[in-house]
Amino acid sequence: MTLDGTSALVTGGASGLGNATARRLASRGIRVVIVDLPSSEGEKAAGEIDGKFVAADVTDPGQVQAAVDAAVELGTLRTVVNCAGIAPPAKVLGKQGPLPLEDFARIINVNLIGTFNVIRLAAAAMSQAQPNDDGSRGVIVNTASVAAFDGQIGQPAYAASKGGVHSMTLPIARELARYGIRVVTIAPGIMETPMLAALPPEAQESLGQQVPFPPRLGRPSEYARLVEHIVDNGYLNGETIRLDGAIRMAPK
Repeated sequence: MTLDGTSALVTGGASGLGNATARRLASRGIRVVIVDLPSSEGEKAAGEIDGKFVAADVTDPGQVQAAVDAAVELGTLRTVVNCAGIAPPAKVLGKQGPLPLEDFARIINVNLIGTFNVIRLAAAAMSQAQPNDDGSRGVIVNTASVAAFDGQIGQPAYAASKGGVHSMTLPIARELARYGIRVVTIAPGIMETPMLAALPPEAQESLGQQVPFPPRLGRPSEYARLVEHIVDNGYLNGETIRLDGAIRMAPK
């Protein structure tokens, strides 16, 4: 896909997988709009890649539309990467009793509905752009998780939200094919995210040893490289790709 003069929208781009992706895309000459919460380091992150920061909650239609508009102003919007998400542990039956329904709903709202909100608004803008010579108008990359397939105890809401992201990949890819917009999802395993970085080194090493090969945590740069490949490989569509070192998560 031709990237010259194009823009990208990366949610959750202030840190972790999203930030690595924003940097990788910017290195290709793409103008990147970083979308993250107002409390994030989004302004700093955008400044480091000569991009633009738009503070937004992915569940808010108006705020997401403003971010999409900002990306369109920078260039033809060809690349959208959904990395925003939350992952608090939440057992069905905890020490305080049944999981509050609003806690379950919040995770679904951010991870699944928020991802869909970005998809629908970004796709509307992308569909109006002039296609490339091969009919392509761009690609939307979503982030699921191995929890979509190997959900652990304490992950019913998270697994459900990421399973939903996986499940809607194919039907949306089929629908958007008429516009030349591809949809691909990545399901990362245990990655070096800010949350895991706060753990003691021995705890991180222990988690990494659970991975068959290579026996370590995944790196945000590896996620970003896969995004770049998806952008470049026009035949990847409607698929969820596990990026996990062959791990299959244990019950807990």
